[in-house]
Amino acid sequence: MSVPKLSVLDQSPIPSGSTGSQALANTVELAQLAESLGYHRYWVAEHHGTPTLAGASPEALIATIAARTSRIRVGSGGVMLPHYSPLKVAETFSILSGMNPGRIDLGIGRASGTNPITTLALQRDRTRAAPDDFPEQLAELVAYLHGFGEPHPFDKIPALPGWPELPELWLLGSSPQSALWAGELGMPYAFADFINPEGKFIADLYRERFVPSARLEMPEVCVAVSAICAGTDEEAEQLASSYRALWIQITRGASKEVPSVEDALEFLAVQEPAGRRPPRRLLVGSPEKVAAGLQEVGAEYGADEVMVVTITHDHRARMRSYELIAGIFA
Repeated sequence: MSVPKLSVLDQSPIPSGSTGSQALANTVELAQLAESLGYHRYWVAEHHGTPTLAGASPEALIATIAARTSRIRVGSGGVMLPHYSPLKVAETFSILSGMNPGRIDLGIGRASGTNPITTLALQRDRTRAAPDDFPEQLAELVAYLHGFGEPHPFDKIPALPGWPELPELWLLGSSPQSALWAGELGMPYAFADFINPEGKFIADLYRERFVPSARLEMPEVCVAVSAICAGTDEEAEQLASSYRALWIQITRGASKEVPSVEDALEFLAVQEPAGRRPPRRLLVGSPEKVAAGLQEVGAEYGADEVMVVTITHDHRARMRSYELIAGIFA
């Protein structure tokens, strides 16, 4: 079965009855499994101030995962740049690249990855709102990694500490604006279909506006898709109840740990009438069904790579889901 490259996006979910520490250990274990199964890259997300997801520091997780694997590319999906100094991000990922040559990805996002009060807590200056200057931040980050090209106040800063090794720079997004920025800067583009399943025209817009750069001659698209795979459709639907219940709770402002299947089914029996499903796309079913869905989404976006994100309550079921998906494409 032909398919674009297959990769993993891990948001480090925290199951009810477990802890953030265990969720982080699960992330490392899943990364090691992904490498053994032949996945192309393994990205970890950034979220703050939530009991649902433990991945608040992608760079810390990347360092640990890279040290405990040997081949798979490891990166951020992504670093939320508005929280940080572009130089600090460039230096951090330069060091990661220097210690793990040819294996580090730097996926950059614009979203806060949290709620307004936590966003404020993350700011250094809390006397006023942070400036909305993401395009300038992104251009500065690119310049630290690949050169300013013209006079700039910061162009005399010495070479990055991990030089000459550099991370592979990606822009993440789920909106037309992110596609425009990625295209204009000649960057590879990772689209979050698991947030916005209506992104085909956005991927097309990226290709239309793509300007070749020294980093990338042709447009490159990765699409991140939610999927839960099990031995049968029925078993997969049972596992998916945890995600469906969690999604409803989050949309109502109740941020919680990932519920067990039993608690989720009880919740959904009251909260989710028959036939009603969250608008976000979720591929659920047997290996053949999920594999066909991944191929279909990949073809819809014309993607060079499909990145699978899976949230279940049972960590073993999550690992098994990735095993079954990899097996059908092997």
